[in-house]
Amino acid sequence: MFAEPQYQLLSNSSNLTYIPTMPCQNGWIYDTTIFRSTLATEWDLVCDKKKMNRATATIFFVGVMLGSGIFGFLSDRFGRKKTLLLSYMASFIFGIATALSYNFLMFATMRFCTGLGLSGISISSFVLCLEWVEIRHRTTVAVLMSLDWSVGCVILPGVAYLINDWRFLTAAVISPLFPAMLCWWWLPESARWLMSNGKTDDAHFYLSKCATVNSREDVMADLKPEVLSTVILVEDENRKYSYLDLVKTPKMRRRALLSGIVWFGVAFAYYGISLNISGFGVNIYLTQFIYGVIEIPAKGFVFFTVDKIGRRWNQAGMLILTGLLIFSSVFIHADRGDLRTAVGALGKMFSEGSFTIVFLYTTELYPTVMRQNGLGYCSFMARVGVAVSPLIMLLEDVWVNLPSFAFSLVALGSGLSASLLPETYNVRLPETIEDVEQTTRRSVSASDEKSPACAFLSVQSKSP
Repeated sequence: MFAEPQYQLLSNSSNLTYIPTMPCQNGWIYDTTIFRSTLATEWDLVCDKKKMNRATATIFFVGVMLGSGIFGFLSDRFGRKKTLLLSYMASFIFGIATALSYNFLMFATMRFCTGLGLSGISISSFVLCLEWVEIRHRTTVAVLMSLDWSVGCVILPGVAYLINDWRFLTAAVISPLFPAMLCWWWLPESARWLMSNGKTDDAHFYLSKCATVNSREDVMADLKPEVLSTVILVEDENRKYSYLDLVKTPKMRRRALLSGIVWFGVAFAYYGISLNISGFGVNIYLTQFIYGVIEIPAKGFVFFTVDKIGRRWNQAGMLILTGLLIFSSVFIHADRGDLRTAVGALGKMFSEGSFTIVFLYTTELYPTVMRQNGLGYCSFMARVGVAVSPLIMLLEDVWVNLPSFAFSLVALGSGLSASLLPETYNVRLPETIEDVEQTTRRSVSASDEKSPACAFLSVQSKSP
């Protein structure tokens, strides 16, 4: 507020430069029509403290960014299942602590730790599921898992409408992790990871349970631990892999560089569009609902095309279409708000499609011994894109269309980078770094599909 009445401001030629101000002396009164309680109203994060409120999203995504690297490393070192439980527990405990925060510093700290844990859930659960799936079902599983995000986006506005206090809303959003932890006990560890780390007896145990559940006990007669030890050539049972292994060999280095660029571009464009769309002119609940609904057709499109066109050209095409749509919105007159919104929503739909493909594609690009490290690194690059995208919006002060140009150029560049990656459709998942370096393409053959090992692991047989 101004320290003294500024009557001269009634003149249109006046400006606010060098006019002394002072903090509000009698506090603030907030509009509670939509939300009964928010972070801003809880700790008066307005006026000179407004930046603290905006920083909460950045703090959360920094936690997600660091968690991607940490849990990616832990998952490849100690297994998918154990790491997933640790992620569940960390997210649940810190999420509840966030809801119970008694000051902003505690809230920011707990929010950071919650982001740290949630990143482990996304990368560990996805890889664990895909490593148990046959080649022909990879796309179906990947799309169904990605639908969880869109369904959550559709449900969240309804939950927020019913629970308009931020503390109870935070607790409600984090509560599904409790039954998830209870169900964890029945999750099998990745047999593929166990075999790649020389734990064939444990792998045989889980495969036997899988055979029993699917009434295929006859297959286990030929699938002994000794057989499993010959299915995957373990480079070194005692070797511990790290992120440095991503860049030590030529083909791995190329994959790491290009996939990192793709992930950065996917996240940068996705969140950039979300920030750049002004809304549909309706209330916040309906806007969020629409944003969630428009992602579902993109996943349906991916489901029907990714096995026909392939991963590489689908990924590249989605990003290039996203970039072109953002670019075209620059030339739509500001008076055509409805058309600009439609083009922006279509761009968001395609960017979500690229997000759906990139998880599946990246999982198939990296070998089992480095799969979580690779996905963790890529997820880290994505969070860098998320952190940078809000800063790009500041370029509006230079030129109103400059952010759109930036988002479109990055999306187009990422699409071109995706086109340089190898195709992984109908190709066996690589198990070791040696597989990536020495094998150009390992397609599925009819004889492979009939082998007992392939029935469970979709692995490459050594015999020609």
